[in-house]
Amino acid sequence: MEAATVFRPPLGIRPSLSLHQFNAFLSFNPRLRFSKSSSLYHVKLGAGKLPYKTGKSLVVRASKSSNSSDSAAPIAPLQLESPVGQFLSQILVSHPHLVPAAVDQQLELLETDREAEKQKEEPSASGTDLVLYRRIAEVKANERRKALEEILYTLVVQKFMDANISLIPCISPSAADPSGRVDVWPTPNGKLEEVHSSEAYEMIQNHLALILGNKLEDSTSVAQISKLRIGQVYAASVMFGYFLKRIDQRFQLEQIMKILPEQMYGSENDVMIEDGVHMASQDSASYFHDQAQVHPEVSSWASGIGNGEFGNGVKPSRLRSYVMSFDAETLAKYATIRSKEAVAIIEKHTEALFGKPEIIITPQGTIDSSKDELIKIGFSGLRRLVLEAVTFGAFLWDVESYVESRYHFVLN
Repeated sequence: MEAATVFRPPLGIRPSLSLHQFNAFLSFNPRLRFSKSSSLYHVKLGAGKLPYKTGKSLVVRASKSSNSSDSAAPIAPLQLESPVGQFLSQILVSHPHLVPAAVDQQLELLETDREAEKQKEEPSASGTDLVLYRRIAEVKANERRKALEEILYTLVVQKFMDANISLIPCISPSAADPSGRVDVWPTPNGKLEEVHSSEAYEMIQNHLALILGNKLEDSTSVAQISKLRIGQVYAASVMFGYFLKRIDQRFQLEQIMKILPEQMYGSENDVMIEDGVHMASQDSASYFHDQAQVHPEVSSWASGIGNGEFGNGVKPSRLRSYVMSFDAETLAKYATIRSKEAVAIIEKHTEALFGKPEIIITPQGTIDSSKDELIKIGFSGLRRLVLEAVTFGAFLWDVESYVESRYHFVLN
């Protein structure tokens, strides 16, 4: 049996509990290995396009024993690189139940550091000293932001672990499958559905229908699909999950308080829009399409793999009717990712998952995807990918709200 090694946090980073407590409780496997992958995607978030940066996958190698051989099991596609992130990833591996306490302590340290930075007086002298001072302040701010991103990511991964759901590893053809299919992941057996409310899951079913069409329940068909396109659908589905959880949280609260709009207590086959005019459910898709044209944040999650026909297979639901009762200003507010840190997490996680496609920009400014990689994936695998993405977005909303309550960083 390999000797266990007591993990000690990096210099300058204090643990969430005292070092004595961690030395008493935590013994970590020293065989921690990181494998590289990189990618570049452009996904519309809000009003602009943001490029993904280099991502890496976290792999934990088990220690040797007489009853086991070396094996590698992915925890999440993205490696945590900051000292705080690496510290939390160690705790996540061996004692995930201690992560909340560790996170709370790290947030306190970030807040202390930020307040200390505010108290410093900028040098009155100009020139080199002033430039150096501002550069140091900028570097420290970037370090805090990086640590905050990785705190959020750690909490999202922990929520998947708490739900006993394994995150999909980096997308690549499996040597174990001679057909070259990439979707050789464990099936969560309904767990991805169970973490959502019944009203939210109705919306998720509509989202799946928009993307997969008549292949929604097809568990046998396999397709060759653009890796870049799937990555874009995944990122858009994360955004949809974030938006959906934000809306559902408000809906559930108003339902408990019995202050839902009057039309929510009527027939689910009718939808009342803001000017008070009813319309049949078969016309509601066109209304929602019009709203999506006004708000690209909403329309982005409707980009399908097939023809992308809006409203195909969409069924009426109370939550969907509730969303369509919003005015344009409210809808725009709720269809926004609130923090730059959350945006960065969506980018980096998606990039780490799908890798870097070779994309060429033509002189006309369009994307030449002729060298884009095609991958084989079953429609059941696509459904699993989309469900995970939506759940990732919902969890991201939850942890962003949790962290914001302890460390203010959300701008709007």
